[in-house]
Amino acid sequence: IASPVMYLLAEFDDAANLLAANPDATTISIDEPVEIPKNQHSRRQETGREEDDELLGTDDSDKTELLAGQKKSAPFWTFEYYQTFFDVDTYQVLDRIKGSVFPVPGKNFVRLYIRSNPDLYGPFWICATLVFTIAVSGNLSNFFIHLGKPTYRYVPEFRKVSIAATTIYAYAWLVPLALWGFLMWRNSKVMNIVSYSFLEIVCVYGYSLFVYIPTAILWIIPQKIVRWVLMVFSLCLSGSVLVMTFWPAVRDDNRRIALATVVTIVLLHALLAVGCL
Repeated sequence: IASPVMYLLAEFDDAANLLAANPDATTISIDEPVEIPKNQHSRRQETGREEDDELLGTDDSDKTELLAGQKKSAPFWTFEYYQTFFDVDTYQVLDRIKGSVFPVPGKNFVRLYIRSNPDLYGPFWICATLVFTIAVSGNLSNFFIHLGKPTYRYVPEFRKVSIAATTIYAYAWLVPLALWGFLMWRNSKVMNIVSYSFLEIVCVYGYSLFVYIPTAILWIIPQKIVRWVLMVFSLCLSGSVLVMTFWPAVRDDNRRIALATVVTIVLLHALLAVGCL
């Protein structure tokens, strides 16, 4: 016990001698917390952040591009480029379907539902579902119409699938392409014309066809008058979405050209409905 005590006394004596020789010396108490220099603390934080960035797979360049909204897009020949067109969740698709089935007067479908994130997922599957719905309903309708006739022998018509697919997908792509080109041409002549992107127009046309899916199912009913009433109802509902979307884009153009554009849109939509029926 004596040796540690003597050692401590010797340390205190040395400290006292140093204080006597230099009264301005700074002393540190054991109870006081030791302050870490700011530069060392910042270095530790920076090191921790760099480690977090490495774990998360992010770096300063990615952060800068994301904050500036200038994230580089992938080339069009890569899968990542087309993956962005299908980057939607179920709630967005359902919300857009509801907007196409229940159009609100004075509300622009593109600005309200599409412009934030136009997609091809909904239009592609809506067209595919409509193709098979029309083909199956057409065969069942033909079966119910001739049911009970002794000379009738049911044979499924698979060619209806190819006919429906060609018609619907051609309509959902070629008509938007023609409309987009027309709007771009008129926009170069009239400054106030609103121009939609090709993807936005395809998205509008694709979602506008959803109402024909339940209508095609009801076309199984073997009553011609019921089918035509359903067709007219679906045409009015679906056509109103197109009119309310594209009329603001052409209303500042020449009056005759604007009306002719809207009438052409409705007539082409009516031809598709009659063809499906």
